[in-house]
Amino acid sequence: MQEMLDFLACATPQSWIEAALKQQQVLLIDHKNCEWKAAATAFHLMGKHATKLDLVNKMSRLAREELVHMEQVLRILKKRNIALVSVSASRYASSLRELVRAQEPYRLTDTLVIGAFIECRSCERFAALAPHLDEELGTFYGGLLKSESRHFQDYLKLAYTYGERADVDAAVDRVRALEAELVSSPDREFRFHSGCPV
Repeated sequence: MQEMLDFLACATPQSWIEAALKQQQVLLIDHKNCEWKAAATAFHLMGKHATKLDLVNKMSRLAREELVHMEQVLRILKKRNIALVSVSASRYASSLRELVRAQEPYRLTDTLVIGAFIECRSCERFAALAPHLDEELGTFYGGLLKSESRHFQDYLKLAYTYGERADVDAAVDRVRALEAELVSSPDREFRFHSGCPV
């Protein structure tokens, strides 16, 4: 966990944690959406970079795990009689993707670095929330820490495998700065990866 806290420029603000505890239905629905998007991203990378063996292996495993997590969230939603409603995406991932350079291999480097930050922030938020939730949800979120931590490490290792170290380091610095701004600045809506709710 310390490795991930060191990787991020800031911790999740207390105001976000308080909002999450008050809006657990939205939290769970958006969490379900995030798991699906994580799997879809892994599938996309596997298709686009089908000749990169390490990437295909790691993304295949990641996609399976994210889909299992989505199914687990769906079971919790059903058990708690929470209806699946449409929840708009937060600004978080789309804003980070604006940093992705158009040309390869830089596009892959940026995509992998952003993936590392998304997984790292997810893990940090699971850890921040778990002690405050009911036993079922707290246990579930605590149980996700190991896999999310591995996903973070996989993305970062792949970035260094397929990119030049100096360029990956620079990409990490760019993404870190924007990521911290997105999670610590005012945000008009609450989502799993949103900033401080207004």
